Amino acid sequence: MTIKPISGTSLSLAILLALYGTANATTSAMFDKEHATAPVKEFSPNVNRNYPTNVYFGDTHLHTRLSMDAGTFGNRLGLEDAYRFTRGEEVTASKGFKAKLARPLDFVVIADHSDGMGFFDMFASGDPMMMEKEEGRRWNKAINEGGQASVDAALEIITMFSQGKMPWKTNDPELMKPVWHQTIEAAEKFNEPGKFTAFIGYEWTSLLKGNNLHRVVIYKDGGSSARQTLPFTLEDSADPERLWDAMQAYEEKTGGDLLAIPHNGNLANGIMFDVETLSEKPIDKDYASRRQQWERLYEATQIKGDGEAHPFLSPDDEFADYETWDLGNLDLSEAKKDSMLAGEYARSGLKRGLELEQKVGINPYKFGMIGSTDSHTSLAAVEENNFFGKHSGVEPSPERASHIVLGGENGKIMGSDMASSGYAAVWAKENTREAIFDAMMRRETYATTGSRMGVRFFGGWDFTEADANSRQPAEAGYSRGVSMGGDLSQAPDGKSPTFLVAAMKDAMSGNLDRIQIIKGWVGKDGQAEERVYDVAVSDGRKIDKNGRCKTPVGNTVDVANATWTNTIGDPELIAVWTDPDFDAKQRAFYYVRVLEIPTPRWTAYEAKRFNVKMPQDTKMVTQERAYTSPIWYTPKS
Repeated sequence: MTIKPISGTSLSLAILLALYGTANATTSAMFDKEHATAPVKEFSPNVNRNYPTNVYFGDTHLHTRLSMDAGTFGNRLGLEDAYRFTRGEEVTASKGFKAKLARPLDFVVIADHSDGMGFFDMFASGDPMMMEKEEGRRWNKAINEGGQASVDAALEIITMFSQGKMPWKTNDPELMKPVWHQTIEAAEKFNEPGKFTAFIGYEWTSLLKGNNLHRVVIYKDGGSSARQTLPFTLEDSADPERLWDAMQAYEEKTGGDLLAIPHNGNLANGIMFDVETLSEKPIDKDYASRRQQWERLYEATQIKGDGEAHPFLSPDDEFADYETWDLGNLDLSEAKKDSMLAGEYARSGLKRGLELEQKVGINPYKFGMIGSTDSHTSLAAVEENNFFGKHSGVEPSPERASHIVLGGENGKIMGSDMASSGYAAVWAKENTREAIFDAMMRRETYATTGSRMGVRFFGGWDFTEADANSRQPAEAGYSRGVSMGGDLSQAPDGKSPTFLVAAMKDAMSGNLDRIQIIKGWVGKDGQAEERVYDVAVSDGRKIDKNGRCKTPVGNTVDVANATWTNTIGDPELIAVWTDPDFDAKQRAFYYVRVLEIPTPRWTAYEAKRFNVKMPQDTKMVTQERAYTSPIWYTPKS
């Protein structure tokens, strides 16, 4: 066979046809079958990737002095200070210490309370609308006088506010609109697509007889849309369904997108993940559908305690009792009962969601997980060695461990009980409002208690050990499975789901102890059950036939000097795990918990720096951790 020489453009075309294949019979005939080759892919494995390759860390729940319970407790830092700090700049905290993050965050939601937003600032500055009333003039004088007079005024303001006795309506549009527009303008100013994301948002503070039902509301949109309505308030309604109504009305009016994130179910006394609505009606399909639509995430860890699991609900889980706050509700007006706990914690909420789905057809509690700070200092500072506390009254000092953070007739929460937690981790294609918001909506997120470890989690039907050894778990994960937050269904006959999970340590924190998969499922009796499996452990320890490693990783913490060594644990762990107890007829969820080795808790750093002795029984060692969004399995209908 003679081939006529080809040159120029025709040569390039011929080469392309040879490399990538063609249906052209004439060209194909130029090559005999014996020498034909398979189509050649791109050499670089990074070409044409169409999945998230970056994990971004941020705080979706930060308060400035514009929140009534921040300003009255001494926070003097505003919106610009909060943004500058989050972006990695140095600021001076309200009590005088200079403050700076070890590493900037990638995104933030400044979520000041919608009720009374900016009121304290107005009292302090002598806003004319506030000076019309005797209380405003009196509080202005006391605040600017300083000292005990200022403290007394703050206490009177917060007491009247919490009791709903303020002389002004806390949702008065005339008072709220200028502050809301100020909040929007600051977010627009500091939002830098590709570098730093500043979301517009606020916190709706529903409180029912002291029971916490708060939500942070996040806007995907910019200022032109957000300005068209005002934030929803407790004065408008305490019912989450009415919040969803307002969110729907906003979206219909503007074409925008909103997301609500509940938090602190541990202070809800059983009603965060209840089996009935706030109006005491059984949860039905409509309620379940609306909750799943508007509340795609849950804030599972923050300064006011960790909300993943509780030892009473999970007695076989030795890691369930972590930074637990379980004395009562938000104002400690009602003591905690064991019967309330199942409606308060993320794991039990996920289990209850499966039970309700079996009854009504839709899972109302199908949420992903994030962490955030809920800091009221304007400082998203929850690194253990750089913890600025819940509010400005408990910023660093020799006495703050003994300070009462929350107190009521059913007990008190001390400064030493504050958890230095947490952050939200989001897998997204780029650092923009649109990309991060979309990732939140698909629940491709995980919570951390402050560490910035990297975690991947995929579910499918045919992952193998080779996928764990490929060094690119995401390639296999996205091409043959679903990521955290996703769904598996219609199990192939005779197959159990396989999960590909990988974790890499935070370069500035402890090595890894283990990776666990927590499974929840609905048994034949219609009741949800749970089980914890160790799927990867460090230091060559063994996992027994029951799927557990009972050998502790050890502890290198020197409490007196607030140091540790990374001589135990592993810098990374990766595994493929197959559910050994899978039943294709049972609804289930799976999520990952990653544990670091023990490291010093913030109280150890504080004791060392101030040369003080912590109160008796104060925890001095912690094990930082991450919780991924679940992957759900639904049987064939």
